Amino acid sequence: MIKLKNVSRHFKMGDSLIKALDSINLEIKEGKFVAIMGPSGSGKSTIMNLIGGLDSPSKGDIFIGDYNLKNFKDKQLSKYRNKKIGFIFQSFNLQPTYTALENVTLPLFFSKVKPKIRNEKAKQALTTVKLGNRLKHKPGELSGGERQRVCIARSLINDPDIILADEPTGNLDSKTGKVIIDLLKNLAHKNKITVIMVTHDSDMASFADRIIKIKDGKIV
Repeated sequence: MIKLKNVSRHFKMGDSLIKALDSINLEIKEGKFVAIMGPSGSGKSTIMNLIGGLDSPSKGDIFIGDYNLKNFKDKQLSKYRNKKIGFIFQSFNLQPTYTALENVTLPLFFSKVKPKIRNEKAKQALTTVKLGNRLKHKPGELSGGERQRVCIARSLINDPDIILADEPTGNLDSKTGKVIIDLLKNLAHKNKITVIMVTHDSDMASFADRIIKIKDGKIV
């Protein structure tokens, strides 16, 4: 599903060259739940951004299936992000004045899907994350765990091949965090979605199929 081949990402800071990633090689199979761990500044978020098409490597190749992201133009990358990738953020990134249903439908506005179909798909996604009874509730009326489940439902709305979760349990207590982890693992194993999670929490990472540790831009 995912293959990074000799991938580097360098940034210039004044006269210094920062090696966020330094010639890494990585393969991740379809339908696996993978945790990426490492200290701040180790490069784990950079890997997420590269796989998600939010950034481009300084060197190397990123293959998603048979496609090399390096060959994609801006419009192709935008379509790839919208159709193939689901994003889950630690800070939820929900619109406070929208209901759960409306928040989940948002990615479909860019796909020009008719309102009736948008709502049907959003209801299905919210039912998948066991929020079928909270469709009309706004984020302020939901618990932290429920808000994160709305985010997961939103990430599912375009039937992605890959879900990228950035510290999805960072704002949650351990019990609620475990519910979210179980949900992500279930999506990987039952729906064959490849789930990649960045986390600092070794307890949550222990539930993944595989843990990848990053240090100083290298896989260790």
